[in-house]
Amino acid sequence: MSRFPTILKSAFSQVCPPVLLPAARTAYRLLAGRRKAQLASPHEQDLEVYWDPEMEQMLETWGEGNVWDEIQLLMAVRTGRVLDIACGTGKTMQILSGLAGLEVHGCDISDRLIARARARGIASNRLHVGDATTLPYPDKHFDYAYSIGSLEHFTEEGIDRVLAECRRVTRVASFHQHPITRGGHDEGWIKTAQSYFNNTVDWWMRHYSATFPVVRVLPSRWEDVRSVGKWFVCVNEMDTR
Repeated sequence: MSRFPTILKSAFSQVCPPVLLPAARTAYRLLAGRRKAQLASPHEQDLEVYWDPEMEQMLETWGEGNVWDEIQLLMAVRTGRVLDIACGTGKTMQILSGLAGLEVHGCDISDRLIARARARGIASNRLHVGDATTLPYPDKHFDYAYSIGSLEHFTEEGIDRVLAECRRVTRVASFHQHPITRGGHDEGWIKTAQSYFNNTVDWWMRHYSATFPVVRVLPSRWEDVRSVGKWFVCVNEMDTR
């Protein structure tokens, strides 16, 4: 929006002193430009960060006291084969390995992070380096799947493809945790230390509901100054075991 709208110009002219009108026009243009930039959807993911040593180290502790407790509660009474989508250094996989009846596998696009997962003792045949939008597993190979702090970093097309692949390879249900904006409106694609979507539950539900027949939203204890965490529980079929 390059021109100050006529209707707003008239309104500001009536309530603002003439000396302040140019500043008001400038502020409006800056806010409109900022809003447009934030809502732009990226054409490709920012991937370089997943080979950064500082990111690798951060992944070793970031879920303490919130999401790592929550995923254990979600999986505590379940059994079967489980996929960790964008598993990073394998820390969550290691935590879940203490639950009886689970066979946990992981995939991540970063060979550096997968190497860290192997170094912590996770078997190589349970790890895969690759893009989550094209998973290498057969249909319904896993009983469950989960992702934590991952989907928000994909493009919109990438989100839809990951969810479609997740449903294809998962038999019962999957669990996805990521940030939701505190502001009550879609902020779009944000660039901070990482690039990500900071949008509303409604925005995300449009993506989830296009793929899964049943989606339930649960709170997460994770939060920061801009976002709160939510879990999206996506059901393929009810587990009757």
